[in-house]
Amino acid sequence: MNIGREPTRGLQTWWPALAGAAQAASIAMPGSGQAQGWLQILSLTLLASGLAKMARLGFFKPASLGQAAWFGGVFATTWLAGSFWWLYVSMHDVGGLPAPLAALAVLALAAALALYYALACAVWVALARGRWGARPGAASVLFAALWTLAELMRGRWLTGFPWGAGGYAHVDGMLSVWAPWIGVYGIGALAAWLAMRLALSGWHLRALKPWMGLGLLSWGLQAWGPVFTTSAGLGQVELLQANISQTAKFDAGSGIRDALQWYDAQLRASQQPLVVAPETAIPLLPQHLPEAYWSGLQQHFARPDRAMALVGAPLGSLAEGYTNSVLALGSDKTSAYRYDKSHLVPFGEFIPPSFGWFIRMMNIPLGDFKSGGWDQPAIPWQGQRLAPNVCYEDLFGEELALRFKDAATAPTALVNVSNIAWFGNTLAVDQHLNISRMRAMELGRPMLRATNTGATAIIDHTGRVTAQLPRFTRGSLVGAYEGRHGLTPFAQWASVGGFWPLWPLWALCLAVVALAFWRRQRP
Repeated sequence: MNIGREPTRGLQTWWPALAGAAQAASIAMPGSGQAQGWLQILSLTLLASGLAKMARLGFFKPASLGQAAWFGGVFATTWLAGSFWWLYVSMHDVGGLPAPLAALAVLALAAALALYYALACAVWVALARGRWGARPGAASVLFAALWTLAELMRGRWLTGFPWGAGGYAHVDGMLSVWAPWIGVYGIGALAAWLAMRLALSGWHLRALKPWMGLGLLSWGLQAWGPVFTTSAGLGQVELLQANISQTAKFDAGSGIRDALQWYDAQLRASQQPLVVAPETAIPLLPQHLPEAYWSGLQQHFARPDRAMALVGAPLGSLAEGYTNSVLALGSDKTSAYRYDKSHLVPFGEFIPPSFGWFIRMMNIPLGDFKSGGWDQPAIPWQGQRLAPNVCYEDLFGEELALRFKDAATAPTALVNVSNIAWFGNTLAVDQHLNISRMRAMELGRPMLRATNTGATAIIDHTGRVTAQLPRFTRGSLVGAYEGRHGLTPFAQWASVGGFWPLWPLWALCLAVVALAFWRRQRP
C-alpha cells in the first residue's frame, strides 16, 4: 500500500471486494452455516477504513466522491451477490435460463441494490470532510445512519429484498441481545457504528473502548435485562418435510403424485394436536385434485378428537386470481381459516411491469398472484394463537410486527411454511433459518418451520433451535413449543408504522443526516 498517495483503482476494487466477500460469508459461513458477527464487523471496518482515508481522516489524499461511491458499490455488489448467488440455481438449474444470463441476472440485481450503499458512502465522505468528520464519535454515528438508510431503502425497493442484511450475522453473539429492542436493522446500525469507530481509531488500543462499552452493556442486558414475555403454555406439533425436488415438484407423473400420496398419508397418521405441511405441499388447485381428495382430508380432521392441520396450497382461478395460501383442516371454526400470503416475491409470484420477457425465458410455473391483507388474524388453537407466514415473508419483521398492535389478540406463536427447494442444497437454507431465528428474538415468539427440503425446525422465543429435522431427507419432526404472551419493545414500536413501517428508525437516521448537512453549512 502506497501510504501518502491517492489510492489506485486496483486498490479501490480488490480491497472492498475482499471485504464484501467476508460480509457475505458472515451471514452464514460456508461449511457450517453459522453466522459470524465478528467477521461482519471486521468486513465493515475494512470498508470504513478506506472511506476514512478518502475523507482526509487518514493517510490518503482526498478522493473524489465518485471514488467513494465506487468503493462502497464494489463492496456492496460483492456482498450481495455472495449472499444470494443461489438465485442462479433457481433460474438456471430449475428454470432452464442459459447460464451466462442467469449469472448476469444475479450480478445485475446485486449491482442495482448496491447503488444505495454507494450513495451512502459518497455522502459520508462528503460530510466527513467538514467539521462533523473532525470528531470520530459524530462521524461514526453519521456512518451508521447512512448505512442503515441504505439497508432500509433496499428493504423497500420493488416491495423490498433485504436478504443478507448485515444484522443477521449477529443472530448469535454479543449483539443478539439487542434484537427484541431494536431489531435486525438496529443491530446493523450498531455494527456500522462500531466498525467506523474502530476504523477511525487507527487500530490503536483506544479502539477497545467502544468494544468494551458495548460489550459490557450487552452483557448487562443479557444478565439483568427485563423479560418482556410470559408463557402461554406448551403445545405439541408435527412438522412435515417431503423432500421433493423443485424440478419434479410440478411433474404430474412424479412430484405431484408423490406429494399427494405422502402428505395424505402423513396428515391422516399424525397423532399430534397440530400438524403442519409446508408451502404448496398440495401442489394443485383444489378443483384440480383427484375426486374426494380434499373432502376426504376435511372429513378426517372434522372430528372433535382430531388434530388441526395447517396445509400450504394454491387457491383461486383464472377469473378471480390466485393466492399462495395456508388452509386449516379441523373441526368447528378452525376449518374456515385461511391465510393468503401478503408479501409476494418479485419475479416469482408477481411480474414487475416490463419484465414479462424475462419470465418467458424460464420454464417454471411463475405467474401473478394476489396479495393477502396485512391484518389477517391468527388462528386460535388449544390456548394458543398461531400466525402463519409463507416462505420469505419472515424476512420482513416489521410486517410480522403489524399483527402485534393489540396485545390481547397478538400471536403466541409464528408458523412459517416454506419451499426452499428452488435453490437446491445451498446456503439459502442456513440463511433462511437464521432469518427465522432473528424474527423469533425480535418478536419474542417461537417459530415453527415446516419446509419442503429444510430447514424444518422448532425455534424458541429466544431464537434457539430446539429441534431440527435432517435436511434433504423425508420425514416429520415432532416436538414441543412454548407460546408466549406480551410484547417486546421492537414489536411495539415497529407495529405503529402502518403504511410506512419502521418509521421511527427512518426518522432518527434522517435526522442525523440532516444535522450533519446543517453543521457542514455553518461557517
